[in-house]
Amino acid sequence: MSVSCGLECVLCVGCSRWAWKRCTYIGSDDSGSWPPATPEEFEPIPRICRLILAVYESDLNNPQYSPAGGYRVKPEWVVKRVTYEQTDSRAPPYLIYTDHDHHEIVLAIRGLNLIKESDYKLLLDNRLGMQMFDGGFAHHGLLKSATWLLNQESETLKRLWEENGRCYRMVFAGHSLGSGVAALLTVIVVNHRDRLAGIPRNLVSCYAVAPARCMSLNLAVKYADVIHSVILQDDFLPRTATPLEDIFKSIFCLPCLLFGVCLRDTFIPEGRKLRDPRRLYAPGRMYHIVERRFCRENMHRCGRYPPEVRTAIPVDGRFEHIVLSCNATSDHGIIWIEREAEKAFQRMKEMSSETVTTAPKIPKLERLQTIEKEHKDALERAVSLNIPHATTSTGNEEESSQEKSAEACQNEDKSAHSGSGGTSWEEVVKKLMKRDESGKLILRSETNALQ
Repeated sequence: MSVSCGLECVLCVGCSRWAWKRCTYIGSDDSGSWPPATPEEFEPIPRICRLILAVYESDLNNPQYSPAGGYRVKPEWVVKRVTYEQTDSRAPPYLIYTDHDHHEIVLAIRGLNLIKESDYKLLLDNRLGMQMFDGGFAHHGLLKSATWLLNQESETLKRLWEENGRCYRMVFAGHSLGSGVAALLTVIVVNHRDRLAGIPRNLVSCYAVAPARCMSLNLAVKYADVIHSVILQDDFLPRTATPLEDIFKSIFCLPCLLFGVCLRDTFIPEGRKLRDPRRLYAPGRMYHIVERRFCRENMHRCGRYPPEVRTAIPVDGRFEHIVLSCNATSDHGIIWIEREAEKAFQRMKEMSSETVTTAPKIPKLERLQTIEKEHKDALERAVSLNIPHATTSTGNEEESSQEKSAEACQNEDKSAHSGSGGTSWEEVVKKLMKRDESGKLILRSETNALQ
């Protein structure tokens, strides 16, 4: 009797502890150790979100769902708009936009339409381990859609890139369902750059907003230099390893599904998850927008905070925990993501402008080197954890000459902008200061006096 009572007590304590940990686990815990993003690297994300929102409009001259401040899109720069009828159910609607202000050619893809049967067919066209791709696995339906999209638009994108001096960045962007298509499209383009006139890898990028789990872990880390995932707080989709087709079959009982997945994944060891090559993940580098915190972090304040953005290329602990939150579905909405991303970016700018009289803490060149090192470290981490098919190479070592010409092209554009808009901090430092024999920066007037 006493033994059974003891076992019951242990079971009750264990279940209570598990329930407490799960109910108090919040989205911000996933990125608690990540460094903050810089304004320069986060700057494209709010306007990319607005471009994705613009796909939902039938007429940009008379918008019906305009976000605060408007879309800030010039309708005359929209090259092409494609609807459901024109895609013949092969892909979600999208638009191609030439952004001459930021020197970008953007292909933006909308998210899932809950009343469109074709979108469900796209999601359901997959089984675990069904589609091998580039040394890993990918979602079969999304990969088919990405391949079709490239076949349809490769000539248009190639022509636009050549007409604009072969200097513009090629940006693929999407939300939810569209994010998976955009991410896999980016991987195809990076590996077949001849389809777009040999565009260098460093001029190709992707922004996957509220990303779907569409590729295996080795691919998610390998392409983190070109794919950027944007996640708002508690968004359920990047955290749900359950196949997409099962999620949307259960869309009307999503809380029940999330609780069941949460319970099941608690008892699966982390190492077993990582060693399953068929398990799909959200792609690339992560940008986590955090704007709510639990009371245990600050006993004097709970709830909403001014949004902050954290970034990293995680390998283990890559949004593996379901968050039992009433915001798990609302944080998936592109409208809310755009709003919080804009707030976060404006806050970043305000914080940087407060210290305009001092040198930036992280110069652009140093931050670029840090980003490259983070990617290299993530690749090495994936190999050390025995992630299936993981390598320390991204396969782009032979592109140095092309990328140097692309960098020269970008530098010309930057110098043209700086000539009209003022002198950069690096140029000011170069003019006023000089390094002595020990490597320290000293004023040029002091060096003249010493001589």
